[in-house]
Amino acid sequence: MPKKEKQGVVVSNKMDKTAVVKVAEYNKHPKYHKIIETTKNYKAHDAENACGVGDVVRIVESKPISGGKRWNVAQIVEKAN
Repeated sequence: MPKKEKQGVVVSNKMDKTAVVKVAEYNKHPKYHKIIETTKNYKAHDAENACGVGDVVRIVESKPISGGKRWNVAQIVEKAN
């Protein structure tokens, strides 16, 4: 089974080797057919502490690293200004 990948924006990098990434998903409402945005925060392992707040990153599913970390930062897609 392939690993899941998501793309989102770094919200916080205050923890050591951890970045909090906000991922947005868009779904159509079943009755009213309006596009609804739902967001979720993921804690991702950032071994080099390279992520900054506002960076767009790609995260990949991994085995549990700690109590709340189950994702790794695979790539920094776009650096924040």
